[in-house]
Amino acid sequence: QVQLVESGGGLVQPGGSLRLSCVASGFTLGDYGTGWFRQKPGKEREAVSCIGTTDFSTNYHSVGGRVAIYRDNANNAVNLDLDDLQPDDAGVYYCATVRHRGRPCPSLESDLLQVIGVWGQGTQVIVST
Repeated sequence: QVQLVESGGGLVQPGGSLRLSCVASGFTLGDYGTGWFRQKPGKEREAVSCIGTTDFSTNYHSVGGRVAIYRDNANNAVNLDLDDLQPDDAGVYYCATVRHRGRPCPSLESDLLQVIGVWGQGTQVIVST
């Protein structure tokens, strides 16, 4: 069964950090570009970062240097480190694969959303005092 499962979300204070993990089963995640997305309450899902099969990564939106995406091939996973979290970063975070093995992550968010294959179920991030 092809599946992605996210974990690592939770409650964090402003300025804090989290590590989100996306573990795949039923296929080798390293063969596919993998992205992290977030959906804020009442808003559409947006791309945060994507890592290709050559480990080249692309960040989207105004996340700047506050995120780091990287592979953990030993665990068939892609992790996302979030630093200096602010209330505006809260939402449900999802991981998803780029459709077609070996396809790189598009540089434009709109193109990335068109080539998504498998979605995970999401993990919630709450940023609050």
